Amino acid sequence: MILVLVEDPSDELTLQALTFARSLGGEVAAVAFGAAPHGVERAYLVEGEAFAGGFAPDAWAAAIVELAARLGPAVVLAAASDRGADVMARVAARLDLPLAAGCVAASAGADGWTVTRVRWGGSLLEEAVLHPPAPGAGGSPALMTLAPHAIAAEAVEAGTPAVERFTPAIADADLRVRVAERVGAERGGVSLADARIVVSGGRGVGSAEGFAAIEELAGLLGAAVGCSRAVTMAGWRPHTDQVGQTGTKIAPELYIAAGISGATQHMAGCRGAKRLLAINPDREAPILAGADWAVIGDLHEAVPALSAAIRKARGT
Repeated sequence: MILVLVEDPSDELTLQALTFARSLGGEVAAVAFGAAPHGVERAYLVEGEAFAGGFAPDAWAAAIVELAARLGPAVVLAAASDRGADVMARVAARLDLPLAAGCVAASAGADGWTVTRVRWGGSLLEEAVLHPPAPGAGGSPALMTLAPHAIAAEAVEAGTPAVERFTPAIADADLRVRVAERVGAERGGVSLADARIVVSGGRGVGSAEGFAAIEELAGLLGAAVGCSRAVTMAGWRPHTDQVGQTGTKIAPELYIAAGISGATQHMAGCRGAKRLLAINPDREAPILAGADWAVIGDLHEAVPALSAAIRKARGT
């Protein structure tokens, strides 16, 4: 059995994790902190007062550990989202087991699970063998998280899994860390994580005011506005706009990066983009190595020119 952590069954990263779980073979079950997802044979819905007052990572971990002890799954898997990574690290600590984080592939063998995972911000791939042993050999479960956008989520026929409601035993200590309040973004518009097109600016934009041209182009394209870490550190944009290893990992159809050099941590965040257009005056900028198209020039000229060309094509 592959046991998958499910927070929101409609979340793209969760759907990717479920797709990955099905590729591993065997029965797929979900431990769900919300609605039951499609594409699983069984779903265990976690209930109880401890789970009604906001996200509590230790309580979630305690629920997964208790359910895993009861079911004996071969693998416990989660998407490497902020919450998934947090909870699975706590599960690993409670079970005193290794956690293979950021996997992109896995296969069972006689010596254990062979996993391929991203390292160093996605700049290299590591192949390793995860102990405990593989399915059928008994022992403790293998713990994994799936790297965001490592695989495409596959649609499955809507079906009704066998659902069992589950109230785990939670200690007071499991509730010491929990979400007390959620504050939404100040601006509305297109979500960075879900946008089909993202237009980002980097240090080369020069100032917070310089993002006016980036926002104009994004508005014409129906795109989300992103930025690099250097921009958030300078205080020009909020952290919620940051694309990168320590920001949001995106997978748009088109990513336009203006004035961004292409540091490793930034490229780790946009690696899932289908097409990349880079605008940079430096022909040696690292981002150009991964670009599908490049404009070698000043973004303060190129970005307004793109906006003007779009308006002209639309007759506006």
